[in-house]
Amino acid sequence: MREILRRFCRDRGGNYALVTALAMAPLMGAVAIGVDFTELNREKQMVLNALDAANFAAARRLSEGATDDQIKAYAVDFFNANLNNVDPADVTLDITLPTNTSGGGLLTLSATLKYRPYFYPAAALLAGASDADAKKQIDIALRSQVRLKNTLEVAMVLDNSGSMSNLGTGAGQKRIDLLKQAAKQLVDTLAQQAAQIKQIDKPVQFSLVPFAASVNVGPQNDNASWMDTYGLSPVHNENFDWSTLNAAGKSAERLNGIWYKRGTGWGEEEGQMLTRFSLYRDMKVVTSHERVAGSKRVVCDEYRSNHTCRRSHNEYDYVDTYGPFASWQGCVEVRPYPYNVDDTPASGGPTNTGIGIGDPATMFVPMFAPDEPGNHWKLTQDPDEPDPVTYGAANSWWNDDPSSTTGKTRQSNMAKYFQPRPIDAPVLSKGAGPNYSCTTTPITPLTDVTNADGLAAIKAAIDLMTPNGNTNVPEGMAWGWRTVSSAEPFTEGRPESERGNDKVVIVLTDGENTYSTVGHDPAGNKSTYAAYGYTGLGYNGTSITRLFGGTSDAIGQFNYSSSNYTAALNEQMATLCNNAKAANIMVMTVALDMSSADSGDVKAMDALKTCSSDSRFRRDPTDPSKPAKLFWNATGATLSDNFKEIANELSNLRVVG
Repeated sequence: MREILRRFCRDRGGNYALVTALAMAPLMGAVAIGVDFTELNREKQMVLNALDAANFAAARRLSEGATDDQIKAYAVDFFNANLNNVDPADVTLDITLPTNTSGGGLLTLSATLKYRPYFYPAAALLAGASDADAKKQIDIALRSQVRLKNTLEVAMVLDNSGSMSNLGTGAGQKRIDLLKQAAKQLVDTLAQQAAQIKQIDKPVQFSLVPFAASVNVGPQNDNASWMDTYGLSPVHNENFDWSTLNAAGKSAERLNGIWYKRGTGWGEEEGQMLTRFSLYRDMKVVTSHERVAGSKRVVCDEYRSNHTCRRSHNEYDYVDTYGPFASWQGCVEVRPYPYNVDDTPASGGPTNTGIGIGDPATMFVPMFAPDEPGNHWKLTQDPDEPDPVTYGAANSWWNDDPSSTTGKTRQSNMAKYFQPRPIDAPVLSKGAGPNYSCTTTPITPLTDVTNADGLAAIKAAIDLMTPNGNTNVPEGMAWGWRTVSSAEPFTEGRPESERGNDKVVIVLTDGENTYSTVGHDPAGNKSTYAAYGYTGLGYNGTSITRLFGGTSDAIGQFNYSSSNYTAALNEQMATLCNNAKAANIMVMTVALDMSSADSGDVKAMDALKTCSSDSRFRRDPTDPSKPAKLFWNATGATLSDNFKEIANELSNLRVVG
């Protein structure tokens, strides 16, 4: 070995030196590239890790409702803190927030790494590169995207009017049964998808708002803070004249806007408030009429000339037992304009002086249909009745006070409600009495359908729906909005500022809006009683009903016809739809079994289509330059498939990246 080395050192030939010189450049280049490649990959990975960490952190801040500037500043700080050994001066960061503030979208963080090689410049110079090329920096573009994990809050506002008992076109089943199947299918589909997303609390929630002529908010809410329990709302006493309560030591006094019980006839109740709620409690019916044993006495009806009794009858003493007549079933009236078409929270409670805070018109008033003139249970007309023509009113369910002389005063007289209803009065039919037009089951608030109990509760509520009554789409939709809202009456909705959450209202109806007129109208009501009260009776001393509040000049405010009532309801609905969409509520509408040959149905379909929001994912097949409307023209035969399309639309909102 030593000999070989000595020979190698004594060698004066040029081959080795030449080969060595030729080999040095690529060898140094390879080493330089290897070192720089390793360092480049390290820095690239550090930047990617910092991007991902900052992106998820920023997404969390975004979902919490931070402003755009706050999110960007937070992302920059988080990114720089996680760069480790990479100099922040060598990295530029760009942040792109989702354009859709109501939910979903991509949060994108892009970075450009400016890498300056350590050894490559020397190797490049040896290889003959120019000084400028050898020292050129390497720019690496990197990107991290997070698709926000959407949460969904969906209100199903479903028509429960009487026409929903008709057979669905081409289906052979009642519309209400077809609707129940389709609605439960929709809930199941979204629940199954949401169950796969474990890291989000309550990813999909549904509420149910059955509507007909009114909406039932649930009788358990009779003492809720948003209910008008003090009678301060300007519509609370719209159909009642408490000043007429003056009998048997009982009277009423108004103090700071609240009516109170005055007089010795009230006993321990003296000083309590007089409201619609108190009326429900105060109305009594005779439940038993028991003869007192040993109380028989003979009363002479006619005497002879010698003062002996020619004709007599027996009389007895009786003890009556009284029980409650009715209770509030949960339906509420429409708030006065503009509160009927928005989500303004209720704020009108009293202070210790009885003066309201905020606007009492924002409070919700329990429905109480007045006893209309006429005593329905009497078999023959009483000749002593002051106004016998009043027999036959639509909802006469209590004995009129004989001191009232006209149909209007007999309806508004309050003394009658404190005279017990006779034991022989027939039982009222469903939908009659003070709860007239309250025909639907109560609202089911937002419920987490990824929870087995929640899913079962929503589906059970769907099964309980029963068709009965007229159609009041705007009131149903208004309550659908209120169920997904974060403010009272229902507070289960996420804050409106929380991004990554979609609030959706699905409205289905099978006909145009309706409010019924009446034939025999002794009190001048102009309509049957429903959520807007009577169309012929105003509040605050006016004759303008709430149905016409906020409507255009095209609506005749003294035109008491069914067609004009429908036109007014359509205008209320249009205003409500615009307000809801402006508040980032996604509106989906379904017209069920409406005919293009019927002018009323055509107007209803046009109103529903105009009310609907634009799809974020589909284009209009007739004009691809426009988004598709979230409107479905369904029949009984297609309803299930249409609800599958709705599920697909909602599923797109739930896509997770």
